[in-house]
Amino acid sequence: MKDLMLEVALQATNKAVDVIIDALENPRMADYKGRTNLVTETDRLSEELILNHIRSTFPTHSILAEESGSDKNKSEYLWIIDPLDGTTNFVHGYPSFGVSIACLINGKPTIGVISELPAKNLYFAIKGKGAFKNNMPIHVSGTKNLDQSLLVTGFGYNHGELWQANMSLFKQFTDLTQGVRRLGAAAVDFCHVACGMVDGFWEFDLKPWDTAAGVLLVEEAGGTISRMDGDKYSIYDKQVIASNSQIHKEMLHYTKKTVESLNG
Repeated sequence: MKDLMLEVALQATNKAVDVIIDALENPRMADYKGRTNLVTETDRLSEELILNHIRSTFPTHSILAEESGSDKNKSEYLWIIDPLDGTTNFVHGYPSFGVSIACLINGKPTIGVISELPAKNLYFAIKGKGAFKNNMPIHVSGTKNLDQSLLVTGFGYNHGELWQANMSLFKQFTDLTQGVRRLGAAAVDFCHVACGMVDGFWEFDLKPWDTAAGVLLVEEAGGTISRMDGDKYSIYDKQVIASNSQIHKEMLHYTKKTVESLNG
């Protein structure tokens, strides 16, 4: 069953990728869900293709997708879909966006597929079977100390208290590490942790479709996932740390303080 689910997820991802890459050749018009929260016709078409492909094989499975929300099915299987993560980057032609598809069984991420675009790097993982990039096994980095690490983060659309808190963390980690990058697509950030390109990632104000596939990739690549206060992470939590495991404790030292200050 898991192998079939992975096959379907990969096929659906490839269908979406074809649409997105084709759209790069044409003018890209966006609607606004918020001042900086964009959605395009490509998001909608990508999601439609993914939903149709999954439903053609698994008509009774539940689905949660960024643009269309939840369906009415009640199943132990839940597909979580981001048809185009990093829409703002896509609209501007900045080369960091992707497609993310995950399937949870009884609430636990079991299948994860992310295509990093426009590079077309295909990442996938099956619970208990490892993580892969373009069919080759991947593993998190071996960096042991925070001062030797390269981190990545993201900033939410709402420039309120969480945004200010994350800006403070950004400054702290920039001083403490080799640097902090901000690429604008959380799914891609998880991929870069999983393959050892960066050593850690943190972010506030996330949604399940931002994280469901990525957390599985990192864990299957040997990394650690938690909330920013150190508690166990759920895909319904809005903040996360993903790391190579070795710097996780050091990162938590700083993120815990920030979360405590937010909680008063």
